[in-house]
Amino acid sequence: MLNWFFKRQATEKRAAVTGYTADLLTARASYLGGIAGSAELTGTVQACVSLWEGAFALADVSGTDMLNPRTMALIGRALALRGEAVFLITSGGLRACADWDLSTRGGTPYAYRLSVSEAGGAVSQTALAAEVLHFCIGSSPLTPWAGQSPLARASLTASLLIEVETALRDTFRDAPIGSQIVPLPETNGGANWQGAFRAKRGSTLVIEGTAQAVAAGMHPLADKHPDNLTPDLSKAMTAETLEAARSSIYAAFGVLPGLYTVAAQGPLVREAQRHLAGWVLQPICEVVAQEASAKLGGAVVIDVGRPLQAFDAGGRARALGALVEAMGRAKELGLTPDQFNAAVTAVNWGGGDNAM
Repeated sequence: MLNWFFKRQATEKRAAVTGYTADLLTARASYLGGIAGSAELTGTVQACVSLWEGAFALADVSGTDMLNPRTMALIGRALALRGEAVFLITSGGLRACADWDLSTRGGTPYAYRLSVSEAGGAVSQTALAAEVLHFCIGSSPLTPWAGQSPLARASLTASLLIEVETALRDTFRDAPIGSQIVPLPETNGGANWQGAFRAKRGSTLVIEGTAQAVAAGMHPLADKHPDNLTPDLSKAMTAETLEAARSSIYAAFGVLPGLYTVAAQGPLVREAQRHLAGWVLQPICEVVAQEASAKLGGAVVIDVGRPLQAFDAGGRARALGALVEAMGRAKELGLTPDQFNAAVTAVNWGGGDNAM
Protein backbone atom coordinates (compact mmCIF):
# COMPACT_ATOMS: atom_id res chain seq x y z
CA MET A 1 0.00 0.00 0.00
CA LEU A 2 2.77 2.39 0.94
CA ASN A 3 4.69 1.47 -2.20
CA TRP A 4 1.68 2.40 -4.31
CA PHE A 5 1.25 5.70 -2.45
CA PHE A 6 4.87 6.76 -2.89
CA LYS A 7 5.08 5.50 -6.43
CA ARG A 8 5.87 8.27 -8.89
CA GLN A 9 2.83 9.04 -10.95
CA ALA A 10 3.11 9.35 -14.71
CA THR A 11 2.72 12.80 -16.24
CA GLU A 12 -0.82 13.39 -17.48
CA LYS A 13 -1.03 14.45 -21.10
CA ARG A 14 -3.87 16.42 -22.66
CA ALA A 15 -4.71 17.29 -26.22
CA ALA A 16 -3.97 20.95 -26.96
CA VAL A 17 -4.59 21.24 -30.68
CA THR A 18 -8.07 19.94 -31.36
CA GLY A 19 -11.02 18.84 -29.30
CA TYR A 20 -13.77 20.24 -27.16
CA THR A 21 -11.41 21.85 -24.64
CA ALA A 22 -9.47 23.62 -27.38
CA ASP A 23 -12.72 24.93 -28.89
CA LEU A 24 -13.80 26.32 -25.53
CA LEU A 25 -10.44 27.99 -25.02
CA THR A 26 -10.60 29.51 -28.49
CA ALA A 27 -14.10 30.85 -27.89
CA ARG A 28 -13.02 32.27 -24.54
CA ALA A 29 -9.96 33.88 -26.10
CA SER A 30 -12.12 35.48 -28.78
CA TYR A 31 -14.44 36.85 -26.10
CA LEU A 32 -11.55 38.27 -24.10
CA GLY A 33 -10.11 39.72 -27.28
CA GLY A 34 -13.12 41.96 -27.70
CA ILE A 35 -15.53 40.06 -29.91
CA ALA A 36 -18.83 41.85 -29.27
CA GLY A 37 -21.20 40.11 -31.64
CA SER A 38 -21.86 38.64 -35.03
CA ALA A 39 -22.08 42.09 -36.62
CA GLU A 40 -18.28 42.12 -36.65
CA LEU A 41 -18.42 39.33 -39.24
CA THR A 42 -20.15 41.54 -41.79
CA GLY A 43 -18.28 43.18 -44.63
CA THR A 44 -19.64 46.59 -43.63
CA VAL A 45 -17.97 46.52 -40.23
CA GLN A 46 -14.75 45.03 -41.54
CA ALA A 47 -14.53 47.75 -44.20
CA CYS A 48 -14.72 50.40 -41.48
CA VAL A 49 -12.24 48.55 -39.27
CA SER A 50 -9.82 48.28 -42.20
CA LEU A 51 -10.00 52.05 -42.73
CA TRP A 52 -9.17 52.65 -39.07
CA GLU A 53 -6.38 50.09 -39.11
CA GLY A 54 -4.83 51.43 -42.30
CA ALA A 55 -5.03 55.06 -41.16
CA PHE A 56 -3.32 54.26 -37.85
CA ALA A 57 -0.61 52.27 -39.64
CA LEU A 58 0.10 55.22 -41.97
CA ALA A 59 0.06 57.87 -39.23
CA ASP A 60 3.10 60.07 -38.72
CA VAL A 61 4.44 59.44 -35.20
CA SER A 62 7.17 61.61 -33.72
CA GLY A 63 8.69 61.52 -30.25
CA THR A 64 8.94 57.75 -29.80
CA ASP A 65 10.02 54.61 -31.66
CA MET A 66 7.69 52.26 -29.80
CA LEU A 67 4.59 53.27 -31.76
CA ASN A 68 5.68 51.64 -35.01
CA PRO A 69 3.24 50.99 -37.88
CA ARG A 70 2.49 47.44 -36.71
CA THR A 71 1.68 48.60 -33.18
CA MET A 72 -0.39 51.50 -34.49
CA ALA A 73 -2.36 49.08 -36.68
CA LEU A 74 -3.07 46.92 -33.61
CA ILE A 75 -4.22 50.00 -31.72
CA GLY A 76 -6.54 51.03 -34.54
CA ARG A 77 -8.12 47.60 -34.87
CA ALA A 78 -8.51 47.13 -31.11
CA LEU A 79 -10.13 50.55 -30.68
CA ALA A 80 -12.51 49.90 -33.57
CA LEU A 81 -13.65 46.49 -32.33
CA ARG A 82 -13.28 46.78 -28.55
CA GLY A 83 -13.03 50.48 -27.79
CA GLU A 84 -9.82 50.14 -25.79
CA ALA A 85 -6.33 48.73 -26.10
CA VAL A 86 -3.74 47.90 -23.45
CA PHE A 87 0.00 47.50 -24.03
CA LEU A 88 2.69 46.57 -21.53
CA ILE A 89 5.79 48.77 -21.74
CA THR A 90 8.96 46.64 -21.82
CA SER A 91 12.56 47.24 -22.76
CA GLY A 92 11.96 45.41 -26.03
CA GLY A 93 8.93 47.47 -26.99
CA LEU A 94 5.19 47.34 -26.43
CA ARG A 95 3.46 44.00 -25.82
CA ALA A 96 -0.23 43.76 -26.66
CA CYS A 97 -2.45 42.41 -23.86
CA ALA A 98 -5.37 40.10 -24.60
CA ASP A 99 -7.11 40.64 -21.29
CA TRP A 100 -6.66 42.75 -18.20
CA ASP A 101 -8.08 43.62 -14.84
CA LEU A 102 -7.34 46.85 -13.01
CA SER A 103 -7.73 48.62 -9.72
CA THR A 104 -8.47 52.34 -9.46
CA ARG A 105 -7.92 55.16 -7.03
CA GLY A 106 -10.08 58.21 -7.48
CA GLY A 107 -11.41 56.78 -10.73
CA THR A 108 -7.90 56.55 -12.20
CA PRO A 109 -6.22 53.19 -12.92
CA TYR A 110 -3.56 52.38 -10.36
CA ALA A 111 -2.46 48.79 -11.03
CA TYR A 112 -3.14 46.15 -13.70
CA ARG A 113 -3.28 42.37 -13.84
CA LEU A 114 -2.42 41.61 -17.44
CA SER A 115 -2.71 38.55 -19.67
CA VAL A 116 -0.12 38.62 -22.46
CA SER A 117 -0.66 36.16 -25.29
CA GLU A 118 2.04 33.66 -26.18
CA ALA A 119 2.14 30.84 -28.72
CA GLY A 120 1.91 28.27 -25.94
CA GLY A 121 -0.70 30.12 -23.89
CA ALA A 122 -1.26 33.39 -22.09
CA VAL A 123 1.14 34.65 -19.43
CA SER A 124 -0.23 36.67 -16.49
CA GLN A 125 1.66 39.41 -14.71
CA THR A 126 0.97 42.52 -12.67
CA ALA A 127 2.12 46.04 -13.46
CA LEU A 128 1.62 49.56 -12.22
CA ALA A 129 -0.30 52.07 -14.29
CA ALA A 130 2.93 53.85 -15.24
CA GLU A 131 4.10 50.64 -16.95
CA VAL A 132 0.98 50.26 -19.08
CA LEU A 133 -0.39 52.16 -22.05
CA HIS A 134 -4.18 52.12 -21.85
CA PHE A 135 -6.11 53.74 -24.72
CA CYS A 136 -9.90 54.21 -24.47
CA ILE A 137 -12.61 55.75 -26.63
CA GLY A 138 -16.31 56.21 -25.95
CA SER A 139 -15.83 56.05 -22.18
CA SER A 140 -18.83 56.40 -19.91
CA PRO A 141 -18.85 58.69 -16.83
CA LEU A 142 -19.76 55.60 -14.80
CA THR A 143 -16.61 53.76 -15.95
CA PRO A 144 -14.15 56.35 -17.29
CA TRP A 145 -11.35 53.76 -17.23
CA ALA A 146 -13.10 51.52 -19.80
CA GLY A 147 -13.87 52.15 -23.46
CA GLN A 148 -16.72 51.25 -25.78
CA SER A 149 -16.49 50.38 -29.45
CA PRO A 150 -18.75 52.03 -32.06
CA LEU A 151 -20.67 48.75 -32.36
CA ALA A 152 -21.33 48.68 -28.62
CA ARG A 153 -22.62 52.25 -28.77
CA ALA A 154 -24.87 51.37 -31.72
CA SER A 155 -25.84 47.84 -30.71
CA LEU A 156 -29.41 48.15 -32.04
CA THR A 157 -28.22 49.01 -35.53
CA ALA A 158 -25.58 46.28 -35.38
CA SER A 159 -28.27 43.76 -34.45
CA LEU A 160 -30.46 44.92 -37.32
CA LEU A 161 -27.58 44.57 -39.78
CA ILE A 162 -26.73 41.02 -38.75
CA GLU A 163 -30.40 39.98 -38.71
CA VAL A 164 -30.97 41.26 -42.25
CA GLU A 165 -27.78 39.71 -43.61
CA THR A 166 -28.51 36.42 -41.85
CA ALA A 167 -32.04 36.35 -43.26
CA LEU A 168 -30.73 36.99 -46.76
CA ARG A 169 -28.10 34.30 -46.37
CA ASP A 170 -30.64 31.74 -45.17
CA THR A 171 -33.05 32.68 -47.95
CA PHE A 172 -30.50 32.21 -50.70
CA ARG A 173 -29.35 28.98 -49.08
CA ASP A 174 -32.70 27.33 -48.39
CA ALA A 175 -35.34 29.01 -50.55
CA PRO A 176 -36.35 27.28 -53.83
CA ILE A 177 -34.92 30.03 -56.01
CA GLY A 178 -35.56 29.32 -59.69
CA SER A 179 -38.08 26.55 -58.96
CA GLN A 180 -41.42 26.45 -60.79
CA ILE A 181 -44.66 24.50 -60.73
CA VAL A 182 -45.65 23.75 -64.34
CA PRO A 183 -49.10 22.22 -65.08
CA LEU A 184 -49.07 19.55 -67.79
CA PRO A 185 -51.80 17.13 -68.88
CA GLU A 186 -51.35 13.43 -68.26
CA THR A 187 -50.73 12.50 -71.91
CA ASN A 188 -47.89 10.96 -73.80
CA GLY A 189 -46.97 14.37 -75.09
CA GLY A 190 -46.91 15.69 -71.56
CA ALA A 191 -44.63 12.88 -70.50
CA ASN A 192 -42.23 13.84 -73.27
CA TRP A 193 -42.33 17.45 -72.13
CA GLN A 194 -41.60 16.36 -68.56
CA GLY A 195 -38.50 14.55 -69.68
CA ALA A 196 -37.35 17.59 -71.60
CA PHE A 197 -37.85 19.85 -68.58
CA ARG A 198 -36.02 17.50 -66.28
CA ALA A 199 -33.04 17.62 -68.63
CA LYS A 200 -32.58 21.31 -67.81
CA ARG A 201 -29.70 21.28 -65.40
CA GLY A 202 -29.43 23.89 -62.67
CA SER A 203 -33.19 24.26 -62.22
CA THR A 204 -35.87 22.58 -60.14
CA LEU A 205 -39.23 21.70 -61.72
CA VAL A 206 -42.38 20.44 -60.04
CA ILE A 207 -44.94 18.88 -62.41
CA GLU A 208 -48.58 19.26 -61.46
CA GLY A 209 -51.18 16.97 -62.99
CA THR A 210 -54.14 18.91 -64.37
CA ALA A 211 -56.66 16.08 -64.54
CA GLN A 212 -57.14 16.11 -60.79
CA ALA A 213 -56.85 19.91 -60.49
CA VAL A 214 -59.79 20.90 -62.76
CA ALA A 215 -63.46 20.02 -62.83
CA ALA A 216 -64.83 17.45 -65.24
CA GLY A 217 -65.80 18.80 -68.61
CA MET A 218 -63.41 21.76 -68.51
CA HIS A 219 -60.37 22.17 -70.65
CA PRO A 220 -57.46 20.64 -68.72
CA LEU A 221 -55.22 23.70 -69.20
CA ALA A 222 -57.86 26.38 -68.63
CA ASP A 223 -56.68 29.13 -66.26
CA LYS A 224 -53.48 27.23 -65.56
CA HIS A 225 -50.07 28.89 -65.75
CA PRO A 226 -46.61 28.19 -64.32
CA ASP A 227 -46.11 29.32 -60.72
CA ASN A 228 -42.72 30.63 -59.67
CA LEU A 229 -41.55 29.51 -56.20
CA THR A 230 -38.83 32.17 -55.92
CA PRO A 231 -39.63 34.35 -52.87
CA ASP A 232 -40.39 38.01 -53.57
CA LEU A 233 -38.01 39.80 -51.21
CA SER A 234 -38.93 43.25 -52.47
CA LYS A 235 -42.15 43.19 -50.44
CA ALA A 236 -40.12 42.82 -47.25
CA MET A 237 -38.04 45.91 -48.20
CA THR A 238 -34.84 44.00 -47.53
CA ALA A 239 -32.78 46.17 -49.88
CA GLU A 240 -33.88 49.40 -48.19
CA THR A 241 -33.45 47.98 -44.69
CA LEU A 242 -30.01 46.60 -45.48
CA GLU A 243 -28.89 49.91 -46.99
CA ALA A 244 -30.16 51.87 -43.98
CA ALA A 245 -28.39 49.54 -41.53
CA ARG A 246 -25.15 49.77 -43.48
CA SER A 247 -25.34 53.56 -43.62
CA SER A 248 -25.87 53.73 -39.86
CA ILE A 249 -22.86 51.49 -39.23
CA TYR A 250 -20.73 53.64 -41.55
CA ALA A 251 -21.83 56.75 -39.66
CA ALA A 252 -21.04 55.12 -36.30
CA PHE A 253 -17.47 54.54 -37.45
CA GLY A 254 -17.20 58.06 -38.88
CA VAL A 255 -17.25 56.94 -42.52
CA LEU A 256 -19.50 58.85 -44.88
CA PRO A 257 -21.96 56.35 -46.42
CA GLY A 258 -21.45 57.94 -49.84
CA LEU A 259 -17.89 56.59 -49.90
CA TYR A 260 -19.18 53.11 -50.76
CA THR A 261 -21.86 54.08 -53.26
CA VAL A 262 -21.51 52.94 -56.86
CA ALA A 263 -21.65 56.53 -58.13
CA ALA A 264 -18.89 57.83 -55.81
CA GLN A 265 -16.58 60.27 -57.57
CA GLY A 266 -13.16 61.64 -56.70
CA PRO A 267 -14.36 64.76 -54.79
CA LEU A 268 -16.72 62.65 -52.69
CA VAL A 269 -13.94 60.19 -51.85
CA ARG A 270 -11.63 63.02 -50.79
CA GLU A 271 -14.35 64.59 -48.64
CA ALA A 272 -15.02 61.21 -47.00
CA GLN A 273 -11.33 60.80 -46.25
CA ARG A 274 -11.16 64.32 -44.86
CA HIS A 275 -14.20 63.74 -42.66
CA LEU A 276 -12.87 60.44 -41.32
CA ALA A 277 -9.40 61.82 -40.61
CA GLY A 278 -10.45 65.20 -39.22
CA TRP A 279 -13.49 64.43 -37.11
CA VAL A 280 -12.87 60.84 -36.00
CA LEU A 281 -9.32 59.54 -36.28
CA GLN A 282 -7.29 62.66 -35.45
CA PRO A 283 -9.09 63.25 -32.12
CA ILE A 284 -8.47 59.60 -31.24
CA CYS A 285 -4.81 60.04 -32.17
CA GLU A 286 -4.65 63.02 -29.81
CA VAL A 287 -5.88 60.78 -26.99
CA VAL A 288 -3.32 58.12 -27.91
CA ALA A 289 -0.53 60.73 -28.09
CA GLN A 290 -1.46 62.16 -24.71
CA GLU A 291 -1.32 58.73 -23.05
CA ALA A 292 1.97 57.91 -24.78
CA SER A 293 3.50 61.24 -23.80
CA ALA A 294 2.60 60.68 -20.15
CA LYS A 295 3.96 57.12 -20.02
CA LEU A 296 6.91 57.12 -22.45
CA GLY A 297 8.68 60.19 -21.10
CA GLY A 298 8.56 62.49 -24.11
CA ALA A 299 6.25 64.61 -26.19
CA VAL A 300 4.54 62.31 -28.72
CA VAL A 301 2.76 63.76 -31.74
CA ILE A 302 0.56 61.65 -34.05
CA ASP A 303 -0.83 63.00 -37.32
CA VAL A 304 -3.10 61.15 -39.75
CA GLY A 305 -4.02 64.14 -41.93
CA ARG A 306 -0.81 64.35 -43.96
CA PRO A 307 -0.40 60.60 -44.73
CA LEU A 308 -4.05 60.30 -45.75
CA GLN A 309 -3.82 63.57 -47.69
CA ALA A 310 -7.05 64.55 -45.94
CA PHE A 311 -6.90 68.19 -46.94
CA ASP A 312 -7.90 70.40 -49.82
CA ALA A 313 -4.63 70.67 -51.77
CA GLY A 314 -6.07 73.21 -54.19
CA GLY A 315 -7.44 75.39 -51.41
CA ARG A 316 -4.13 75.29 -49.55
CA ALA A 317 -2.24 76.30 -52.67
CA ARG A 318 -4.59 79.24 -53.27
CA ALA A 319 -4.34 80.31 -49.62
CA LEU A 320 -0.54 80.13 -49.76
CA GLY A 321 -0.47 82.22 -52.94
CA ALA A 322 -2.74 84.84 -51.41
CA LEU A 323 -0.64 84.94 -48.22
CA VAL A 324 2.64 85.35 -50.12
CA GLU A 325 1.10 88.10 -52.22
CA ALA A 326 -0.16 89.84 -49.06
CA MET A 327 3.30 89.64 -47.49
CA GLY A 328 4.87 91.15 -50.60
CA ARG A 329 2.29 93.92 -50.65
CA ALA A 330 2.90 94.61 -46.95
CA LYS A 331 6.61 94.91 -47.62
CA GLU A 332 5.94 97.41 -50.43
CA LEU A 333 3.78 99.49 -48.09
CA GLY A 334 6.50 99.45 -45.41
CA LEU A 335 4.56 97.56 -42.75
CA THR A 336 6.57 96.15 -39.86
CA PRO A 337 6.29 92.44 -38.95
CA ASP A 338 4.25 93.34 -35.88
CA GLN A 339 1.82 95.35 -37.95
CA PHE A 340 1.48 92.57 -40.51
CA ASN A 341 0.95 89.98 -37.75
CA ALA A 342 -1.77 92.17 -36.19
CA ALA A 343 -3.49 92.40 -39.57
CA VAL A 344 -3.51 88.65 -40.25
CA THR A 345 -4.52 87.95 -36.66
CA ALA A 346 -7.65 89.98 -37.25
CA VAL A 347 -8.71 87.41 -39.85
CA ASN A 348 -7.59 84.42 -37.75
CA TRP A 349 -4.32 83.91 -39.57
CA GLY A 350 -2.01 85.06 -36.82
CA GLY A 351 0.54 83.23 -34.77
CA GLY A 352 -0.69 80.81 -32.13
CA ASP A 353 -3.70 79.48 -33.99
CA ASN A 354 -1.66 76.80 -35.83
CA ALA A 355 -3.02 78.04 -39.13
CA MET A 356 0.34 79.07 -40.59
